Amino acid sequence: MKPLFIGIIPARYASTRFPGKPLAKIGGVPMIQRVVERARMALDRVIVATDDVRIADCVAAFGGEAVMTSESHRSGTDRCREAYEASGSDADVVINVQGDEPFIEPAQIEALEGCFEADPDVELATLVRRFDPALGWDALFNANTPKVVRDERGNAVWFSRSIIPYVRNYPWQEWIDHAEFFTHVGMYGYRADTLAAITQLPQSPAEIAESLEQLRWLQNGYQIRSAVTDLPSIGIDTPDDLRRAEEMLLNR
Repeated sequence: MKPLFIGIIPARYASTRFPGKPLAKIGGVPMIQRVVERARMALDRVIVATDDVRIADCVAAFGGEAVMTSESHRSGTDRCREAYEASGSDADVVINVQGDEPFIEPAQIEALEGCFEADPDVELATLVRRFDPALGWDALFNANTPKVVRDERGNAVWFSRSIIPYVRNYPWQEWIDHAEFFTHVGMYGYRADTLAAITQLPQSPAEIAESLEQLRWLQNGYQIRSAVTDLPSIGIDTPDDLRRAEEMLLNR
């Protein structure tokens, strides 16, 4: 039987680099509204999980659905769990859509859904992207861009802010000719019972070292299936990113 999906968009008001980011306007439209509208193209029900009434009011104003959640959550995954439980949904799978990607493609969400539709044993899934050498090596070595190694079934073996794999016996300028590199796209899918379980786990040593929550799941024996997307996306982390998004919107 085909699983039932629900989309949840974690959206915090507080941000060190960009306070109030979900309410920032792109082409006159709040960013959170753009994310919801894109997610609705692939999901029947989409909920914004927020800790701030200003965001909840904004979502209500454009006809969206919002759930108020705790201010103390450590991650978007924790916020997704609270919102899912408060929603009354009986969906089998929760899709965690990043609230700062206003140009998310419905096909990317559908690729993540496909992981669960194709294999009933999949508990967790995420998106990865093949590294494009045209972006330049600085993009691959950037610690803010997590890298991932996959096995032959498409499961993630490991994530790191360091470049992986290390290609021995070649200068780094030639690595792209001798190995395939993938970067992580921060969208997740979780079976509902798995979401409840992983949010009860304590932080793992690798997670603490790298500040990547998915390492907690791997170190506790969970498998993370990956879907490959070659579609571009843009995350909004700073006001400079917002200006780039405005330019991207003008060129669409």
